[in-house]
Amino acid sequence: MDRILLYNSGGGLGDSIQLIPLILSLKNHYKKSKLYYLGAHPNHFEDKLKEYNINIETLELQLKYFGFRWWHLLFVKRNFKLKNFAKFNLIIDLQSKFRNSLILKRIPHDDFFSTTFNNFFSTKKVKFTSKDNLENLIIFLNEKLKPISFNYNKLPKILINEAKRLLPKTNYIGFSITQGNEYRKKSWSIYKFISLANKSLIKNKIPVFFIEKNQEHIIEKIKNQVPNALFPEIHSKLSCPALVTALSARLDQAVSIDNGVMHMMALANIPMIVLFGPTNSHKFAPKNNYTKILDSKKIYNTSDIESITVDDVYDLI
Repeated sequence: MDRILLYNSGGGLGDSIQLIPLILSLKNHYKKSKLYYLGAHPNHFEDKLKEYNINIETLELQLKYFGFRWWHLLFVKRNFKLKNFAKFNLIIDLQSKFRNSLILKRIPHDDFFSTTFNNFFSTKKVKFTSKDNLENLIIFLNEKLKPISFNYNKLPKILINEAKRLLPKTNYIGFSITQGNEYRKKSWSIYKFISLANKSLIKNKIPVFFIEKNQEHIIEKIKNQVPNALFPEIHSKLSCPALVTALSARLDQAVSIDNGVMHMMALANIPMIVLFGPTNSHKFAPKNNYTKILDSKKIYNTSDIESITVDDVYDLI
């Protein structure tokens, strides 16, 4: 394996961050291989996620929203040849849209891994037994790939020291309450989060909210109703996903909806409670032993995340 390509069609930063353990596992097993990343959206590890120090190159084919336009079929091979790229030993398709897989497979390769359309595009017709990509890759490649988790201690020292400055004590509980993409209602009521934070204060837990600096109205609303709540990001000149991971490592536990910050927190490998409504908890929830999932579809047979009560969450805390 000299060259491996991973394709991700997800639009949010969380979709890219979720791939980090898989990338680390591949790099650990194929130590001499060169890994490439092809995204349908510009969430590249070389810019937006560079502080995570994930050594993977971006494959740039000059095809915006790669895989989402049928006309890409006509230009994939041409653009590939114009760039003088070498054929890939393995392409890993990390999405399930028929059109995207069909277009992706036009890139020259030896082996093609994909679970799309019951593994129709895979070069090896094996039966996958899991929804976890690493487990399926082990079957596909017939090799023992060891799962490797991200080690937050390998973050840049400037971020680790900044996190210690912003959260110097202990007994913190983190909350991530806002969703990035508005296409599906994934947010839980801010008033439920406020109630939960105040319940936590009674138990001597210090609430820490992860909210972007431009959300002043939300920050002010929480400040007025949750005494002693902290908003560490507004007190730092630094701003990047990796800082959120460094700050999360200072927490005892965290509560989050399904969003990008949830994945940033998960890299710190801390106990988490994650709330799901319309989205797939099996697919998107952090894969570690410290995560507890509250899925309204499983608990209350509805995709309405608001059906989850404050007590449902507090009981897990």
